[in-house]
Amino acid sequence: MAAVQAAIDAARGAGDDVPIGAVVLSPDGTPLASARNAREELGDPTAHAEILALRAASEIYGDGWRLEGCTLAVTLEPCTMCAGALVMARVAKLVFGAWEPKTGAVGSLWDVVRDRRLSHRAEVVGGVLEPECAALLEDFFHGRRGNRTG
Repeated sequence: MAAVQAAIDAARGAGDDVPIGAVVLSPDGTPLASARNAREELGDPTAHAEILALRAASEIYGDGWRLEGCTLAVTLEPCTMCAGALVMARVAKLVFGAWEPKTGAVGSLWDVVRDRRLSHRAEVVGGVLEPECAALLEDFFHGRRGNRTG
């Protein structure tokens, strides 16, 4: 639960980006990296919180890309790109907050992370601090809709 709270804290700094945060923890639970969505800020469609956190953690842990034994905590169920990245990084466990019925790739629409055809599968725990994580997104999009004109 503390890891998802840390992801929530990271998400709060997203500015104009959708407020999604992610944290990578070492096998002993030490935080290695945290990130927030930065697509708007960086002009990069791959700058999702999960991707940025995995990249940062890979620079300081493991052999440069394998994050074996690590946990990824994120505020929202990952999309297909992020789910694929955590499989490729060999993350051991994924913990996330809110389910994403439109693009979720960890059980909502697809289940990339636990697909038996892949050589690596992560343990998944979803719905952790779900109300708090969902509220971040609801508040963000409510604010966006409220700022529309005509």
